[in-house]
Amino acid sequence: MRFTAQQRWLNLPVRDGAPKVALQLRTGDRRVREFEIELAETPEAASWWAFYDLGAFRHCEIELVPSAPESSALPLEGLVRLGDEPAGLAGLYHESARPQLHFTSRRGWNNDPNGLVYHRGRWHLFFQHNPFGVHWGNMHWGHAVSPDLVHWTELPTALYPRSLKDMAYSGGGFVDHGNSAGFGRGAEDVLMVAFTSTGRGECLAWSPDGGDTLVEYEGNPVLRHRGRDPRVLWHAPTRRWVMVVYDETDSHWRYAFYTSSDLRTWLYASAIPGFYECPDLFELAVDGDPAQRRWVLHGAERRDVDGRRQLARSSFQVGTFDGRTFTPETPVTQGHLGPHFYAAQTFANAPGGRVIMLGWLSGARYPGMPFSQGLTVPLEVTLRRTPSGLRLAFTPVAELAALRRAVRRLEAPSLSQANAALAASREELLDLTLELSLQRESVLHLDLRGLAVVCDVAAGTITAAGVTAPLPLHDRRLALRVLLDRGVIELFAGGGLVALSHGAGPAPAEAPLRLDLRGPGRVESIEIAAMDSMWPHAITP
Repeated sequence: MRFTAQQRWLNLPVRDGAPKVALQLRTGDRRVREFEIELAETPEAASWWAFYDLGAFRHCEIELVPSAPESSALPLEGLVRLGDEPAGLAGLYHESARPQLHFTSRRGWNNDPNGLVYHRGRWHLFFQHNPFGVHWGNMHWGHAVSPDLVHWTELPTALYPRSLKDMAYSGGGFVDHGNSAGFGRGAEDVLMVAFTSTGRGECLAWSPDGGDTLVEYEGNPVLRHRGRDPRVLWHAPTRRWVMVVYDETDSHWRYAFYTSSDLRTWLYASAIPGFYECPDLFELAVDGDPAQRRWVLHGAERRDVDGRRQLARSSFQVGTFDGRTFTPETPVTQGHLGPHFYAAQTFANAPGGRVIMLGWLSGARYPGMPFSQGLTVPLEVTLRRTPSGLRLAFTPVAELAALRRAVRRLEAPSLSQANAALAASREELLDLTLELSLQRESVLHLDLRGLAVVCDVAAGTITAAGVTAPLPLHDRRLALRVLLDRGVIELFAGGGLVALSHGAGPAPAEAPLRLDLRGPGRVESIEIAAMDSMWPHAITP
C-alpha cells in the first residue's frame, strides 16, 4: 500500500485474538517503522482501532508493507484508513470498564512507568506502550503530562522501536540544570531521558521543546552491557552523573553503578547483587528530619544472586551512597505489597524535595476494553522508624483531594451506623478513611466490593488479595484508607506502612461495602468522600 502522508493518522482495525501480522512503514528503500498487530479481516470485524502518528513523515511518500512475504496478499488498502484524527475514540475515557482515578493509556497495553520527571511546571509520565494490542509487544514510549499529578493529557508517542528486534525498553528521566552536558541551548534546564535500546544498549534522548518531543543522541549507545533499565541522577557532592542499571553476569543478577562527567562516557564503579529490573535510587529524610537523610535503593524484585528465585517484589535497602558505591545499612525489605504492583519509579526533579512514585498495575485487565494494565495513583514515599526498623511508607499524594466532591464524616459511630453510612454510599468512586481502636482479641473484617480484608490483632497481621503483612497498630489504633475505583482498589494501613494495589476488575457500585468487628474495639471515625473522575468530560483527540 502506497500513499502520501498528507493526513496525520494511520488508523488500523484490531481484532483481539486474530493472528499477528508484522508490518513495516518504508520511505524509499528505508524501513522507518515496524510493528506487529492483530489485524482484523475487515473494518467491520474490528474490536477497536489502533492509530499511528505520521506527523514525522508529513508529505512523504510512504509504503505500508508486510514484513513477511507470506502476508503480501493482505488487502491493506481496504483495511487501513488515513485521517486527520484518530479513529474509534467515541466515548474515550468513559468506557464501561475504564478506571477513573488511575492512569490508563488511550489505546493498547502499558507496563512500566518510564522517564518520570518534573520540568517547567509539568509532570511528565512516559510509559512502556504497545499501541497495537492489549498484550505486551511493540515496545514504544508512550507519553502523558499533568499540571497537578491528577489530570493527565496523553501526548503523541515519544520514542519508537527501530524494529521488532530493537525495541525502546524502560529507563528514567532527569533534568540537566544549566545544560552542563551541552545537549540544549545556552544555560537552559534540559529534560533528558535514558532508555534501553534492545539492539544497541543504553541510550540518551533530550527534548528541544520542554518535553513535548524527544530527540535521540546521535552517538547512542552510551553504554553496552548485559542488562537494561538505566536510571540517571546527578550526584552533587562528587559533581558526577550516576547511572544505576540492571546488569547481568554469568553468575549474578545485580544493579551496577556507572559514573560520567558528560553523560556520554560512562565508567563502571561498583555493583550490588540480588536485585532484578527497574532500579531506582533516591534520598529520604528519616521521619522528616533533614539531619537524618539516607539513600534508598529500590528494585522491582529481590531475587537470589543467581536470579533463579523471586523473593519479593518492590524491595528496598537503606544505606549511604558516595557517588560510586551504595553501602547498605539495613537488610533488603519488601516495600509495597502489590499484588498488582511492579517496576515502580519516582519522579526526578520533584519540587520541594518530594519523592513521588508510580507503579505499574501489573496484571490488571479489563475484558473487552481497547486498553489494559494501568498505573497506581501517584504515591508520596517517606522513610519511617518502626519497631521493626526503617520502613518505606506509601500514601496517595495530597493533590488527589482536588477530585473530592462530597464528604461525609462520622465521629465515634456505632458499628451499625458505620455500616449504614457505607451502605448508603452508592457512588462508584470513593475515598474511604477509617480509624479504629482495637484490643488483642479484635478481628476486623472488611468487604470492599469483593476484596476481603482481615485485620487480626492477636496474630498481628493484615491480609488481603493473597498478601499478609504485619498489622501496623499505633497505640492500639488502626488507620485505614481505601481508594475505590472502577476495577482498581488501593489500600493503605498505618499511614502507608502497608500499601496494597489490586486490579480487581469492574465491580458494580452497589457491591457490598461492609465492616465487621469481632471482639472488643470500636470505630473512632469514618470518612466517606465521593470522587470525581480524573478524565475530561469532553474529549478532543
